[in-house]
Formats: sequence, C-alpha cells, structure tokens
Amino acid sequence: MEPKELVILGLQVSIWATVFGFGLSARAGDVTYLFRHTNLLARSIVAMLVVMPVVAIILARVFRFEPGVEIAMVALALSPVPPLLPNKETKSGGSGAFAVGLLAILGLVSIFTVPASLEFLGRLAGSPLTISRAAIAGVILKGIVAPLVLGIAISALVPALADKLAGPVSKAAKLLLLLAVLPLLIATFPALLSLATSTTLLAILLFTAIGLFVGHRMGGPDPDQSVVLALSTASRHPMIAFSIASANFPDLQFGGIILLFLLVNALLCVPYLAWQRKHHAVGTIAVGPKHA
Repeated sequence: MEPKELVILGLQVSIWATVFGFGLSARAGDVTYLFRHTNLLARSIVAMLVVMPVVAIILARVFRFEPGVEIAMVALALSPVPPLLPNKETKSGGSGAFAVGLLAILGLVSIFTVPASLEFLGRLAGSPLTISRAAIAGVILKGIVAPLVLGIAISALVPALADKLAGPVSKAAKLLLLLAVLPLLIATFPALLSLATSTTLLAILLFTAIGLFVGHRMGGPDPDQSVVLALSTASRHPMIAFSIASANFPDLQFGGIILLFLLVNALLCVPYLAWQRKHHAVGTIAVGPKHA
C-alpha cells in the first residue's frame, strides 16, 4: 500500500472511531431528535445545504481563485456532515441529541442533495458536474451511519460496556487523527505554502466566519442548539469534498487546499468555542439564583 493510501486510510479510520465513540455516549432517541423539532431541522438544512454553497460560489466569483482552489471550495461547501465535530459541540455546551440527530439526518440527506447540487451547478456553468449517489453513499454509510448506529446499539444494549469504551475510543480516534494528519501536513507543506495566499486565506476565513454566524443565528435562542449548528454550518466533511472534486477533475490536486481549509477552519473555531463556553457559563450562573 502506498504511503498516501495509508494516510487516507488512517484519516478514514480516525473519522470512523470518532463517530463510533460519539455513538457510545448517545441514546437511540437522539437520532430522531430533529423529527421532534421540525422547525430546527428546516433551519439546519437551509443553513448547511443552501446558504453555505451560495456563500462559496459568491466568494469564488469575488476572489477569482485558481481553478483547483475554486473547485475545492465549492466541493467543501457541498459536503456537510462534519464528522469530527460532535465532541467539540457537546463539550462547548451543545445539545448532544441535536448533534447526533444532525449527523444522522444530514448524512442521509446528503446522499441525494450532493449529486443534485452538482448537476444544478453544472447546468449553470455550462459543463457537466456529477458524482454517483453510490460514491457519496459509500462515504456516508461507512464513515458516519455505520459507526454511529453501532455505537448507539452498544450503548442501548450494553450500557456498562459503552461507558468503558467511550473514553479509550475517543482517545484512540484523536491519536489516529494526529498520526494521519501529520504525515499529510509534512508531505503537502510546500503546496500549502504556495496555496496560502492572502486571497485564499481571506476567503476561507470569510467562509468559516459566515458559517459560524449563520449557524449561530439560525440555531435559535437556545445556546445548546446554536453552538451545534454554528460549528456544523462552518465545517465540512473532507472525504466527501475530495470525492466530489476528484470525480469531476481527476487531473487536478485538491489535497492541499482541503487540508488548508481544515486547518484554518479549526483555528478560527477556537475563539468562537471560547466565547461560547464563557457565554454558556455566564448564562448558567445568571440562571442559578432565579431557581434558588
């Protein structure tokens, strides 16, 4: 197996383990959470599947990226269901049930929306853009649905085992992610330097900042929901984006720009998470005396 293939496999396994670990801490009823909150579901779909692709297209037109960068940005915008975020969302005071429900429902919805969005964009651009539902379904079912369902099943059937496994699985996922990303970062560092122009960095910062703002606002007044939707709207699924870009433009390289997006995105989310934790703590203190 080639080193590049090993790195990609490591990234896929780390994503699988992350979602599996999240499932171990979830409950079966969490999957249907959004069906009990249909207004929140509608706002989530609009924020993640409508607003952000439009934002990416506008940014691409304004900044006039190189073809590879433009394609990667649009592919990222069409790739919701960020699989590495649930733990961050819940640790920042977010609703675990909302995070699980969003991960499951948006994952399944994306099997249909990603090919449809590509076909629509292809018609607008005058050149065919496509990816098979089977390709997207494979990424989502194997990387999101299967580990989530397995984790929830163990949590429901053998809760004591789930409690024992949750911590070690989460730590193993983080270690695998580090082992996968570091070689990729080293291998693509020269490309990252050439891609990290002020224009590209500004566009990624704007995309992430707009995503955080849109998700936070559309998440509603409940901070437990707004933090989940903010992070989910601003972040993307790297493997889906890579599949979209590679399927339509096999001669171009996209790994560098997708990695650059993930790095800048993660860094920009840090101050938002810090603000959210502080805001959540202040809100909890403020509410306390009222119930005393």
